[in-house]
Amino acid sequence: MRMNPGRLFLCAAGLALSAVGVYLLTDVRDLAGVLVWLGGAVVLHDALIAPLVLLIGWVLVRGGVREPVRGALLVAGALTAVALPVLLRPGRPANSSVLPLDYPRNWLLALVGVAAVAALVTAARAVRRKRERPPRQALGDAER
Repeated sequence: MRMNPGRLFLCAAGLALSAVGVYLLTDVRDLAGVLVWLGGAVVLHDALIAPLVLLIGWVLVRGGVREPVRGALLVAGALTAVALPVLLRPGRPANSSVLPLDYPRNWLLALVGVAAVAALVTAARAVRRKRERPPRQALGDAER
């Protein structure tokens, strides 16, 4: 069995980056806290975000827009998981330079951007499908 060179490169790059991550964990002072956070992220994704996104995509989507909407929901779920620490912060930090941006607004803007891209992809697919349909023949032409 021959392996695709591109796939082999991606596997090697993934292993190298994983090794760097493990190496960087050796220098962490609160390793237990990091491992709990990583485990919580996996549980949050697998138990809540992924099933919720798939359920919403299954319920709401019909026809040819299934893939763009599900993709947008998956990206929105990932953005939300990444943004949760700053979205749920317990108030203003003592040092204003720690979290200097309006993170809830930026998160919402990112979600609007994802929705806009999904709408554009859906519209482009609809236009392409309309162009690919053969024109209907006139009734008189069919009878001849």
